[in-house]
Amino acid sequence: MLVPNHSGYTLEAGVDEVGRGCLAGPVVAAAVILPPDYRHPLLNDSKKLTKRLREQLREQIARDALCWAIGEATPEEIDEINILNATYLAMHRALAALPQQPEFLLVDGNRFKPYRDVPYTCMVKGDGRFLSIAAASILAKTHRDELMSRLAEAHPYYGWEQNAGYPTKAHRDGIARHGATVHHRRSFALLPRQPELL
Repeated sequence: MLVPNHSGYTLEAGVDEVGRGCLAGPVVAAAVILPPDYRHPLLNDSKKLTKRLREQLREQIARDALCWAIGEATPEEIDEINILNATYLAMHRALAALPQQPEFLLVDGNRFKPYRDVPYTCMVKGDGRFLSIAAASILAKTHRDELMSRLAEAHPYYGWEQNAGYPTKAHRDGIARHGATVHHRRSFALLPRQPELL
């Protein structure tokens, strides 16, 4: 069972992101404040859940959370300020969109750029340890997967409805055959480097 609260503050927000390793689409972050005594037997790291269960939990989290919000950083912003800073930007946008100002932040991972003057703690693999981070991981992933599926309708050559923009063979083959779109991150290596001829 995941831990419901770390700091003791009532308004403790879990923060997580998805899409850092993708070749296309935004990086998406979510911030979630759950009731301090919240329990849910199925809530876990989004990567450990089936798509169907993620969708079910998405509805429950949106209903049960004290508040939640999503933030994005675009491919253009990723190219301009790099993926790490774009991740911070998406997280900050999610936090700024929360209807209530959090008293403490639980951030998945090992690095974070301070948000205003809110105290925080980084938690490596926090999405498998704390309910609020797990909830944020689910909201971020389901939001981004849905977005990439919509983009796939207009750009059908890359398999985004299945790979969500990650560098699968089908995605790279699509880039090789049809070129990059406005949704691709130009600062990323979209195609593997060819070995140099001797």
